[in-house]
Amino acid sequence: MPASVLAAAPMSVFERYLTVWVFLCIVVGIVLGQTFPVPFEAIGRMEVARVNLPVGLLIWVMIIPMLLKVDFGALHQVKSHWRGIGVTLFVNWAVKPFSMALLGWIFIRHVFANYLPVGQADSYIAGLILLAAAPCTAMVFVWSRLTGGHPLFTLSQVALNDTIMVFAFAPIVALLLGLSSITVPWDTLITSVVLYIVIPVLLAQGWRKMLLKQGQAAFDTALARIGPWSIAALLATLVLLFAFQGKAILQQPLVIAILAVPILIQVFCNAALAYWLNRRLGESHNVACPSALIGASNFFELAVAAAISLFGFESGAALATVVGVLIEVPAMLIVVRIVNSTKDWYESGAQPG
Repeated sequence: MPASVLAAAPMSVFERYLTVWVFLCIVVGIVLGQTFPVPFEAIGRMEVARVNLPVGLLIWVMIIPMLLKVDFGALHQVKSHWRGIGVTLFVNWAVKPFSMALLGWIFIRHVFANYLPVGQADSYIAGLILLAAAPCTAMVFVWSRLTGGHPLFTLSQVALNDTIMVFAFAPIVALLLGLSSITVPWDTLITSVVLYIVIPVLLAQGWRKMLLKQGQAAFDTALARIGPWSIAALLATLVLLFAFQGKAILQQPLVIAILAVPILIQVFCNAALAYWLNRRLGESHNVACPSALIGASNFFELAVAAAISLFGFESGAALATVVGVLIEVPAMLIVVRIVNSTKDWYESGAQPG
């Protein structure tokens, strides 16, 4: 990845206040959905093979600019910090999806079962699993920058995770949904992977090569120009989602807070686990930080897209993934503050590897 991208401004205004925009989307979406139900019902019917066309387009606009930042040529850097990479892969693929399935079972099926809409437990758990099975991509660069993370390690772990996600996302989701007694058609799941991972990766990498052939300045200019597209598409998708979810939220407004509980536990526990493991293995602090942060955050754009494709706009799964969007920035900023403030403690116990 070009050094200019890695050294870019840490967070845009939209990114820093993403939680505020999501709250506004909740209000706008609910109001529009309750006031003008017919147009939104028409949008909901615009499907081909269970793929909603307007949302599919918005997801591409959301994801492709983010994937432009990923340089798969950085995979050769993996061997330089194999301990940190090992921790990242362990937390992201062996701990995170499975622990979220357990947290969903504990909180959605048992602790808060009486406070949730009847018959929606499976759908909420499915949304949580989708969220946990998609490791964060673009926002990791932001979190890494805020902690002084090693730029090449950050880049290589993102590239490796995205490569693994192409092959592992569908099997892990299918396995965990099956263990949770939630039936999902394999063809729909594979379609989601192709539409929202494989094709965007191919398009983004082709576009990236074309831009870089025109020079570094052309690449940087293009990234700056299309950066706002992702946030705009995300917000438009959220307005659509909450237009369909409005009735359920108005009937039981506590559902968002309830869904936030397992997500927040997951964020802080996974970040702490990755941070501690890197310390025990003797990795440097600037490797441990991005390793912990990618273990805590999610590729929520993919999770939202997959939830809509698999379960529909009005599903609890779609709502659960949106709650992930809602709390991502404030939760991750807390993690950033913790790892920054504990640097002395970390370095006092980490032995050079």
